[in-house]
Amino acid sequence: MSYSYPIDEQYWSKEEIIDVVNFYNMIEQAYEKGVNRDDLMLAYTRFKQIVPSKSEEKKLTSQFEKESGYSSYRTVKKAKELNAGAKVKMST
Repeated sequence: MSYSYPIDEQYWSKEEIIDVVNFYNMIEQAYEKGVNRDDLMLAYTRFKQIVPSKSEEKKLTSQFEKESGYSSYRTVKKAKELNAGAKVKMST
């Protein structure tokens, strides 16, 4: 990984930063090897608690996609379409 995660160290607590990084990591895993849908949705729910604003979410996830090439939007959308317990595997 040769990129950095978009985080807001000024406003987020250490725990919130860890939770947001976990969400980004789950998106990476969905592309690299697949991830459990329920784990991803749990991480996304926590991400939305930290970043409740749609515009802020879009800004952060767009920045993440630009840096990594991984789309949080498409990954979460696919996860929402799958049944509980399914594996989310994205392709580039």
